[in-house]
Order: sequence, then structure tokens, then C-alpha cells
Amino acid sequence: MSNSRSTRHRLPPLPCAAYAPSSDCPLRCTLRTHVANTEVELHQHPWAQMVFSSRGVIRVHTGRKVFTVPPWRAVWIPSGTSHTATIIEDARLHSLYLDVDTGARCLAAHALGWAECRVLEVQPLLRELVVALAEEDLGGLPSERYGTLLELALLEIRKAAVLSLGIAVPSERRLSALCDAFLEDPRVDRSLSELSRDVGASVSTINRLFKSEMGCAFSDWRKQALLAETLALAAKGCSMSQIASALGYSSLSSFSFMVTQLVGMPPSKLLKGAKPKLN
Repeated sequence: MSNSRSTRHRLPPLPCAAYAPSSDCPLRCTLRTHVANTEVELHQHPWAQMVFSSRGVIRVHTGRKVFTVPPWRAVWIPSGTSHTATIIEDARLHSLYLDVDTGARCLAAHALGWAECRVLEVQPLLRELVVALAEEDLGGLPSERYGTLLELALLEIRKAAVLSLGIAVPSERRLSALCDAFLEDPRVDRSLSELSRDVGASVSTINRLFKSEMGCAFSDWRKQALLAETLALAAKGCSMSQIASALGYSSLSSFSFMVTQLVGMPPSKLLKGAKPKLN
């Protein structure tokens, strides 16, 4: 899934007035269709956002982390967080915008972590609630039905499973360029010497920067990036052997070892929850 930044179509975010939540309408939902290789420009807003696709893989950058998420996995973005969204494939992108006061009252009181970005599993009921809320949004003023849908949607968001899909990204210029290049084409057979040369740094310099900025070795960071790509490919319907080949593994067993080492289970078990779902 290699894409060139130079050929990306850059898109401004929606104007705030078009979808701003309020105390009267604390949860707004939008649906936009995007073509592959589109990047929604860097922006932030004074309310929380939950963004996911019902078709297509997306990548969300939020400061020091990047989330590559397949369909029906959502990125939670707290208010005031600068972020961009890259559309890897043609996608139907759903966004939920939650009023800050409502979010503080309904979410923060129930669990820690809502002040940070996280990836959530979007279960079937929440999917249908998002569709229904978007239809209510088009109708104008909130209705009695809207209030019921809102409370149920917030309950589903609170109980959604949290997935460990965030990948740390650095601030140092050369290391950031190297990580971005790897995420554009994540393969285990891409050597560190090649990646380092492309950003004008030595392997020893890059190794030192990984330790000082990321607190880990390149090989450890790479595994997390490959795991995120594994779930994205599984969501497209790829088999384990196809995924292993796409990620540059010479054998299925070496790919299986990597996944098991990271998450404590073989890919056959992990990927059961990542298969394509009906839209």
C-alpha cells in the first residue's frame, strides 16, 4: 500500500460551523466519501471527535502517534488535539463530534484515558446508531428520538473495547522522515541502512535517535508498524499467507512468530476479529 506524498490530494477540513456540537445538540455525526490518496489537512477543534470508516483503511496522525485503522475501528481524538487523516483506500468516513461538557460528564467519569487518543472497536449497534444520528442531524432540531439515540451511543462508546494500534512517531526531522517512509510501505525486508541513507543519516545515528526519542530499537518499532498493517490487510480480506508475503516475510511461520511475540496469540486467533464486515 505504498503512496507518494507528492501525489496526494490535500483537502481542507469541514468548516466548524457546519458540524459544531452544542449543549442542545451535543453529538453531531457526518459521513463523507473520499478517494484514495487524500489527506485532510492538519486541524483541531474545541470538541472531541471519533472517526472511523465503514469502507477503506485510513491513517490518522495525532502529534506523537499515528493510527492505521481498518474499517470499524475508530480513533478517539480529544478536544484541542491537532491531527490529519490520510485516506489509504477509497473510503466512507464517519465522524462523530462530541460537545466538551457532555464528553466530560458522560465519559471521563466512567473511565481513564479519554483525555488521550485511543483506538476503539465499533460494534454493530454503534454502527447503526451512528447512521441513525446522522439522519437525525439532517432533520434539523434535535428530536425526542435523538435524545434516546444519544444516550445509547454514549453508552456504546464507553463500553467499546480499546485496541493497541497506536504507533509512536518522533519529532526529529530525519527520524520522522524515516518513520513516515516506512509506514508508506511497511515491509520487514526493508533494511535500516537503506532507510537511513534515504534520509541522509547513518545507521548509527538513526539507532541512537530511536533510543533517545522513542525509547526502543528500530526493530521493536517496526514490529508495531507491521502489526497495524497486518490488521489493515486482514480487513481487506487477505489471507495470512497473503499478509505475510505483502509484509516481506519469507515464511508464514516467521510472520506468525512476530504476531505471537507482540500480542501473545497466533495471527489465526488475532485476525478473527479483523475480517471484513457487511456495510
